[in-house]
Amino acid sequence: MSLRLEGLIGAWEKTVESVERGYELGLDDYLNDLDVRQLIAETLAIDRVENAQKYLERVRRADERMRNRVRLTGHCLWGNAAATRHGWSAEKNWWYFSVPKTAGPELLVDLNSDRR
Repeated sequence: MSLRLEGLIGAWEKTVESVERGYELGLDDYLNDLDVRQLIAETLAIDRVENAQKYLERVRRADERMRNRVRLTGHCLWGNAAATRHGWSAEKNWWYFSVPKTAGPELLVDLNSDRR
């Protein structure tokens, strides 16, 4: 489990870096990146992870950086039906309810097309 969690957290940290640089991919890629953060939350909630405090601290630092680079949207990027079905909320699953403050053209077009 530790290797899987290590990989997920590493992927989340890379997503945060790409958002800090100005996210250049589209909405599908962004949603996939946000799903990684959801998997981290689910993994930490279910499993008794050895060295959990080390992982929690890395996630906390990455989340803090990410929160500084996103703005809340007021709705779930996967759609309200998905949020209801999975029990996601803007407080608990904030990553699904936020977009990069600096988004590239592809993501901006996708967000403005209201595909979800």
